[in-house]
Amino acid sequence: MNKSAGVLLGIVVAIGAISVGGAWYTGTKIEGVLNNAVANANSELQTAMAGSNGNASLELVSLERNTFSSTAHYRLKGEGEMFGEAPVELLFVDHIEHGPLPFSRLVSLKWLPVMATSHFELEKTPITEKWFAATKGAAPLKGVVNIGYDQSTTGNLELLPLETALDDKSNLKFSGLNMDISASAQAQKVKADGYMDSLRLTTVAEDQTPVQIELNGLTLASNLAKSTYGYYTGENTLELTSSKTTFGAKQSVLGVKNFEMKNRTEENGSNASGRADYKVAEVTLNDKKIGSANLAMSLKNLDIPSAMSLMQIYQTKLQPYEKAAAEATAAGLPAPELNLTEAESTQVKADLQKLLAAGPQLALEDLSLKTANGESRANLVLDLTKPASMDLPPDQLGKQLIALLDINVLVSKPMLVDLLSVQAQIDGQTDAKAIVDQASAGADMFAGMAVGSQLATLDGTNVVTKLHYAANQVEFNGQKMTVEQFVGFLMSKFGSIEQPQ
Repeated sequence: MNKSAGVLLGIVVAIGAISVGGAWYTGTKIEGVLNNAVANANSELQTAMAGSNGNASLELVSLERNTFSSTAHYRLKGEGEMFGEAPVELLFVDHIEHGPLPFSRLVSLKWLPVMATSHFELEKTPITEKWFAATKGAAPLKGVVNIGYDQSTTGNLELLPLETALDDKSNLKFSGLNMDISASAQAQKVKADGYMDSLRLTTVAEDQTPVQIELNGLTLASNLAKSTYGYYTGENTLELTSSKTTFGAKQSVLGVKNFEMKNRTEENGSNASGRADYKVAEVTLNDKKIGSANLAMSLKNLDIPSAMSLMQIYQTKLQPYEKAAAEATAAGLPAPELNLTEAESTQVKADLQKLLAAGPQLALEDLSLKTANGESRANLVLDLTKPASMDLPPDQLGKQLIALLDINVLVSKPMLVDLLSVQAQIDGQTDAKAIVDQASAGADMFAGMAVGSQLATLDGTNVVTKLHYAANQVEFNGQKMTVEQFVGFLMSKFGSIEQPQ
């Protein structure tokens, strides 16, 4: 044996020894790792399900441990209104390769040591057998996760392509979805990126007319970090290249191109803030371009401890009450009373006061629709503040609760003409001049009614409404008045409903 061969043999023997020893060590630790992972998963499930009509839990059913590999079985259970009348159970099998050098990583030329590599997939049960049939017997949901010695994870989740009949009137064709996921120890930081090529659902509406929904080019991305209060902050993004919805007796086609949704949450001390943006580059109806649309909303200065306390009371008291009230109504019985203890009532008032003392702000920053000839938009800002007492009469409480209210609405008459013209064409009209004349008359009628009722003013070709409230003073379309005068004005416009003789 030459020197080089001897060195190579020594390296091979060393790697083999390290692998065997590492695999044995990993095998002794894997049960504790899995139990911790299940406990963390249940904690995250409880947080994620907060405020919903349901709960979910994960259970490690069994673990068969060997030197180089282990096999685990899990049960994911969901129950409550959102899961249907009966609880839902999904079973998973997990084939775990022990580290430091799992064979699947070696053959992929991945030499970085890991504690274990998990290969999990959904198991076939009476609940999932139809799903398995749609994927021709292959596990429709599977994934691979690498667990580092620092408890970090990287992996991939895959939903297989399928085509199946959901019932006698509905069919689903799905291209599949792939998602890459990574997380630090205890999932303090999480990143995810996913892509779906296409999905098509064919069904019927309540009036038995055909409905078809097509989605193409769906991208998902999340970059999150766990806050000091245990929930995730960061950014989520969803992008859709195009969609088509075919509906109605005339089988109209609503098209959307380049839809984007972004939401972001941040934490600053004991306050949270969030923002959501929605954008649509192009909306069409029967291949006729309507325009583009935007929506932006924000929340600022939300006191986290008081909000979490109120959520807890909602879960323990209000949710069961809502369920009981709905059941009573369905049975034709009077609704039960909501019973809060004196301590709970005191806690709710204290939480509300603390929440309002932070000065929360709700804002519709932008709601707009742009067509070829005009753009309509609206925005709203609402600032809340702590009142002197939560026991004030409703009118006094309202005055003290609202520190600021700004509402601005601008409706473009040319935009209305564009929309009404599209509607006329959908209704089957073909005379171009008649369509424009009819649409223009409709826009003029809307403007005349809004201005005539003093609910709006006319600024060029725009119908405008402005409302500003602060310090118990209202300014409406340039006119200043007290709150009482403004309420009286609105009652004169909307409250004079004629009583039947």
